[in-house]
Amino acid sequence: MVGGALRGERQAQGRTLKEVSEAARISMPYLSEIERGRKEASSEVLAAAAGALGLSLADLLALTQRDLVPAGRRSRPEASAAAAAPLRVASVTRLPGRPQAGGGPARAEVRLAA
Repeated sequence: MVGGALRGERQAQGRTLKEVSEAARISMPYLSEIERGRKEASSEVLAAAAGALGLSLADLLALTQRDLVPAGRRSRPEASAAAAAPLRVASVTRLPGRPQAGGGPARAEVRLAA
């Protein structure tokens, strides 16, 4: 999935596997395996490959997400609202009996990926 986005961007730029692998400082066979979905790469390797294409890791993941979400679903209003507010808020309270600086009960807000 991520590999397919890498390959698509590389081909869109008219660059060879050799050029990108050298710029990313990863082996050409390994990059090829990633692009074909045969190897899973670490975030560091993906960031290097994305960087060689002039993308950030976040850009690469956004391309991957775009490829995964069906076009019809992207155009629905509720899908747009979800994209605009990808986090939900949950309230949490410290467990009783656990020491805390300040002595009182702790309340916090946590943002969770929806």
